[in-house]
Amino acid sequence: MPVNISDSWFNGLLPMLQRLDQLLEQAIATAETIASSNTATNTVTNTAANFYQELPIEQVEQWLQHESEIPLLAIDQEQPEAALQIAQQYPRWHWLQQQLGLTGFELDVIVLALAPELDRRYEQIYAYLQNDGRYRRPCVDLALNLLCASATLKLERRQYFAANAPLVRSGIVRVLPDPYQVEPSLLSHFLKLDDQIVQFLSGQTGLDSRLGSFCEWIEPNPAKEMPLVRRTIIESCLRQIAARQTNQYLCFYFEGTQEPEKQQMAIAIAQNLKQPLLLANIAGMLEPRDSFESRLSILLQAVWLQDALLYIEKLDGLQSPDLEFSYHRFLAALTEAKGIVILSGTKPWGSLQETARGVLTVSFACPEPLERRVYWQAALTAVGVNLNDADVKLLSNRFQLGPTQIADAVAIACHQVEWNAALNPDSSIHVQPTLQDVLTAVHSQLHHHLSALAQKVGARANWADIVLPIDALSQLQEICNQFKYRYRVYRDWGFDQKSFAGQGINVLFSGPPGTGKTMAAGVIANELQLELYRIDLSQVVSKYIGETEKNLDRIFRAAEAANAILLFDEADALFGKRSEIRDAHDRFANIEVSYLLQKMEAYEGIAILTTNLRQNLDEAFTRRLSFIVHFPAPDESSRRCIWRTVWAAQVPLAPEVDLDFLARQLKLNGGNIKNIALAAAFLAAEANSAVTMQHLFHASRREYQKMGKSLSETEWKMT
Repeated sequence: MPVNISDSWFNGLLPMLQRLDQLLEQAIATAETIASSNTATNTVTNTAANFYQELPIEQVEQWLQHESEIPLLAIDQEQPEAALQIAQQYPRWHWLQQQLGLTGFELDVIVLALAPELDRRYEQIYAYLQNDGRYRRPCVDLALNLLCASATLKLERRQYFAANAPLVRSGIVRVLPDPYQVEPSLLSHFLKLDDQIVQFLSGQTGLDSRLGSFCEWIEPNPAKEMPLVRRTIIESCLRQIAARQTNQYLCFYFEGTQEPEKQQMAIAIAQNLKQPLLLANIAGMLEPRDSFESRLSILLQAVWLQDALLYIEKLDGLQSPDLEFSYHRFLAALTEAKGIVILSGTKPWGSLQETARGVLTVSFACPEPLERRVYWQAALTAVGVNLNDADVKLLSNRFQLGPTQIADAVAIACHQVEWNAALNPDSSIHVQPTLQDVLTAVHSQLHHHLSALAQKVGARANWADIVLPIDALSQLQEICNQFKYRYRVYRDWGFDQKSFAGQGINVLFSGPPGTGKTMAAGVIANELQLELYRIDLSQVVSKYIGETEKNLDRIFRAAEAANAILLFDEADALFGKRSEIRDAHDRFANIEVSYLLQKMEAYEGIAILTTNLRQNLDEAFTRRLSFIVHFPAPDESSRRCIWRTVWAAQVPLAPEVDLDFLARQLKLNGGNIKNIALAAAFLAAEANSAVTMQHLFHASRREYQKMGKSLSETEWKMT
């Protein structure tokens, strides 16, 4: 809108109100000639109780003697051009008149409805002129009587209060029914000026109170540092904006999961244009649902009047089947919008795209590692943090973050280090964030994405803790190396041009329970410094058709945002063989398996499946797996290694404890051995002694009982 906030709004209001005062003075004088002074005085103080009493016969006779061709409050000479002449001299009035093509009569109607919003004395005047103390807002009849010089004009100008009239259709003036009548005529309807028009004409800016529950208003601030955003995207958007004509509608659709970055991009665009930004959440607009259209109308009007940039986030919430009608209405309303609108969602712009004209899709796919390295370096340099090139390269390769998330992670790391230093002022805690501080900040920032869908596994194990055959250990190392060097192979060496499958790593761990499958996943997570999440299959698989796919989609989307390793424990429950189709349930079960295959192939992280029975898995899965690692039951040599590594350094072991005997005599898996060691430690703690062979025997018996077996003294005897 070509109107500066510094314009003297009062200079525009005063002449309009002075013209209204002249009209009202003439109307009051006319009214006094029709009714006696006593009657007029009484009508001003009428109440709801005495309003329906019989009117004085003298007043009725005077009304009947009045010429029907002349309105009761008619002015001597109509001056429809007067309001237009005043409006042309003041920017806000002129802009409003030009935008809607308003006539002088319509401008007078706006002033008539505006006056009681600025001065309550007008309410008393309107009550007097309308012959009822309850009616303190102007009605259609008062407007026509006051602003028309003849009955013919009154009839013609009724059209200005129809539903499709510019004033009413735009929402500037609301025509409200008389609350005291069951079926009031149009003449009995009252005129209420929209709050945003009152705010606009009185020179105020900011967020309308009706939008406060789902909107945020951001004023342009040249002194504020520009947010870190992708230059290629913002330059492209600004070129499109520069090419449009003044006030031309322009709509962008920001597609992708990088919501913080998309919002920062909108802020950056608004800062460049020196325009305010209105951030709106679609979920808030839908509560309650029956108010959606009215809220949307108010929102678009606020953007139009205050020349703001509109950003509507989480559009996916409006794209469900039960909201299809609201979605159509939403898109239709956008086509009538003026200015720049930015929509944001994670799904591609759908089949309803043709309903909204000229929507430009802007993809916010995760930036490439080289670009991420630039953002990491810029964010670190901005706060004076120095990490070596290897650390910056590690961060950019490991985590698929946008520039906003990168800046947030650096800020979180700095704040945490400062907080730790404040808690320990006398210690030698470093005040410069290290690589580990930044990694912790990244994980804390991304944790919430998956916490509602999966269980975070605290991965503390390292290579020294796991006991496996040499070939299995080599495979685990190869998994880590493929993840570490995937960008060199795919991007630098061009294998992304030769591979049609995804660039993620899908792994199967098979073997009996307790052989270290979950521990191995934790070792990989520790090595790659990524978070490990176990998927609760009971929360994924649903008996309702289509729900399993929705759950899987949410998991993989959240995992991409969190850069996490997914662990599908006991995966044969979900990844089992596809069955022969006998009924609809079999068909949809097979669809779920196929859908999962697609999601796994598209996922660019690490997905680990564990199973006790490899033969139960569908062959289509095994063909698509990057690695299949078998975890055998440990032999005696492996059990000996497990018994030696299972103890923490602080655990006191009695000299009699014979780990070689335990490895030879107890043919157990690593998980069972860990349970026995822990139980024996508790028995020793209770006895306030070191761990003895008796403690180990008792703990072993309990473990055998859990397995449905028994351990006798004979089997335990030492050789």
